[in-house]
Amino acid sequence: MPNEPAPPASAPQERVPLAHVESAASAVLPPALDLSLPATALPVGLGEPGPEWPLSTRLDYRLTGNYNGPLHGTARVEWLRKGAEYQMHLDVEVGILLTRRSSSYGLLTAEGIRPQRYVEETKVPLLAPRRATVQFFEHQVQFADNRIELLLAGAQDQASQFVQLTWLFLTGRKPVMPGVVVDQPLVLARKQYAWRYEVVGEELLQTPLGELPTWHIKPQREAGGGDLTAEVWLAPSVQYLPVRMVLRRDADTWIELQLNRVPLQAEAAPSEATPPTRSAP
Repeated sequence: MPNEPAPPASAPQERVPLAHVESAASAVLPPALDLSLPATALPVGLGEPGPEWPLSTRLDYRLTGNYNGPLHGTARVEWLRKGAEYQMHLDVEVGILLTRRSSSYGLLTAEGIRPQRYVEETKVPLLAPRRATVQFFEHQVQFADNRIELLLAGAQDQASQFVQLTWLFLTGRKPVMPGVVVDQPLVLARKQYAWRYEVVGEELLQTPLGELPTWHIKPQREAGGGDLTAEVWLAPSVQYLPVRMVLRRDADTWIELQLNRVPLQAEAAPSEATPPTRSAP
């Protein structure tokens, strides 16, 4: 892979700590988190993660799309962390037609997110609920059909991938400029991909926080076999959180999520002030 171009010299972009933004919404996430990972899941020596990780955050979206006709609904992304453990939930509701929860559970490490379990639950009227579970081990992954394969290094699941991108850009581990490529292997319910995301460029989006500059990130190719690909628009001024997402199966089957209210975030402890970005190596 060719060397990435050095980022251009420019004044750092001012970030708006969400602990301040949320005060306009008069609400915060509850401090008690329902983390179900057993204590034995924590490796020896793995303690409180660095302050660069987002605090527990909730984002609500308006959903539009197409599947044999127009779709309308709502979606919510909930990122919960406690110590070195995290949960990530993506809830989608399309009227009375469908509800789906995609959940990632795992650990925060010096190398980024380390998923341990991914669960996808789908409910459709008149049908039995469907549940798919993926288990991550140190060097292997067990898919929903119980097949086991070698796990690609640094692999993320369908929910954790968004926060991993946020972390890479927020900390400067990856420079943000057009053409930059992020190698991020992706594990789905029954397959894994040696995935690559590309920074397409900057776009201004209208949001509940006003007009925000965002970076448009998309995969370099589409998935196959009916799997979904995800494009995301990350806003640097609000901790590189996703303010827009498009999940696409093919040209005629897709959903789009657009932020529809001010994000809510747990208040930071005095030791968890918003960190400075790290210069790219």
